[in-house]
Amino acid sequence: MANASLVFEHIHIISEDPQSSAAWYADMLDGEIAETYELRGAPQIAVVFEGITLLIRGRRPGENPDKTNRIQSFGDFASHDEWGMDHFAFRVHGDLTEFCDNLKEKGATFSIEPHDSIGSTWGGSIAYLNGPDGVSIELLQA
Repeated sequence: MANASLVFEHIHIISEDPQSSAAWYADMLDGEIAETYELRGAPQIAVVFEGITLLIRGRRPGENPDKTNRIQSFGDFASHDEWGMDHFAFRVHGDLTEFCDNLKEKGATFSIEPHDSIGSTWGGSIAYLNGPDGVSIELLQA
């Protein structure tokens, strides 16, 4: 890999209702729906956040997706309590509590409300937002 380098490309989410899911990310988190197309028999929607893409797609023919564990609270953090990807995170520039309050006014729910993070390397507050399709989204105070 001497002549190779990595650039983060996307997070891929399988959704029961990709149109509603993409609209949620665009409305709640100010993402931009950049592209909608069909691939392998399923809709694909790219929602972009400052160069980072969430690729949200529907069920492909022959698939039967299932989520074994829903997000749950473990005191001051939330987890799916299973192997594999647990959550992804956004850093919030501004007041995290106010940002979360605005999301609640739009109908968002949280598995963990904003609170001061104990022993974190970044310091500040964190919260865990419940996204569509059982996705957990950590919000970090910048």
